[in-house]
Amino acid sequence: MTVLVTGASGFIGYHVCKALLQSNHFVIGLDNFNDYYDPKLKRARVRELEKVDDEMLDTQEAPMIFAEASLTDKNYLQKELFEAYEPDIVIHLAAQAGVRYSLENSQAYLDSNLQGFLNILDCCREVPPQHLIFASSSSVYGLNQSMPFRTSDHTDHPVSLYAASKKANEMMAHTYAHLFGIPCTGLRFFTVYGPWGRPDMA
Repeated sequence: MTVLVTGASGFIGYHVCKALLQSNHFVIGLDNFNDYYDPKLKRARVRELEKVDDEMLDTQEAPMIFAEASLTDKNYLQKELFEAYEPDIVIHLAAQAGVRYSLENSQAYLDSNLQGFLNILDCCREVPPQHLIFASSSSVYGLNQSMPFRTSDHTDHPVSLYAASKKANEMMAHTYAHLFGIPCTGLRFFTVYGPWGRPDMA
């Protein structure tokens, strides 16, 4: 199976790519290596993936390719990734993360989380995958007071631009699923920790 993973050099993306490679899938990794945190860590994760890639060469030819590009470059996404490889599954993890950072750099959230996600949706419309899986966030629960959180809870009171962008992603995906029949699943991640994790989460 051919799987496109955006945000492939990120913490979660790295682990997803590694698991896919070890399960003999062909992986297309995409990242822009922005400087939200030290890009050296991101490139170190990619080097680790290349080691797995080399190990897998015994079982399949060229199990992974890695592309460095921005989500805002729709032409590149469509021509070089979607049309060139026709991914069976798209796992969209790339996003501008961080609640506090949205107070300092709002444009990064609009570019990556809104325009970037719209570009992914449009590419899925043009070259439909079997499934689009995308990262949402527990931040969408905002001022919700119900405990424990449930997927059926109202998420109409985000308290950061980051949360608002992730709520918008869910609504955009819902619309495209309805209009164009794109199977979508959003994952509302809570705080994620583990090996190779983000330094700002320590």
